[in-house]
Amino acid sequence: MAGNITLTMIKPDAVQKGVIGNILQMITDAGFQIRAMKYYQMTTEQAQQFYAVHKERPFYNDLVSFMTSGPIVAAILEKENAVSDFRKLIGATNPAEAEEGTIRKKFAENIERNAVHGSDSDDNAQIEASFHFSQLERF
Repeated sequence: MAGNITLTMIKPDAVQKGVIGNILQMITDAGFQIRAMKYYQMTTEQAQQFYAVHKERPFYNDLVSFMTSGPIVAAILEKENAVSDFRKLIGATNPAEAEEGTIRKKFAENIERNAVHGSDSDDNAQIEASFHFSQLERF
């Protein structure tokens, strides 16, 4: 399955705006299969662990605070070339630079409140999927 999955999180800003369904529709319309999904609110400890790679960056505390500010939807998506195809679908981190028709262009507010997360590599997709989901939660 390596190379065929990615992890996404619909972030608190998009959840609060009520666009979960719109985003999921774009994902499935792009040919992704949802293999696991959950709706929950991350604790501070979970967000700190998930974003530990950014711990030394100046935006780390704000990121942790934002990601714990409300519920998220985490999902494992499957498709050939999942990571690269999903990153194309979500668009640039800064929605002002995202291509028309991408998830971030349509739903993100700014570079910090950018609607969705997408794994940046096949290795990270596996790590991130295992962070959110046990093997029993995957289909």
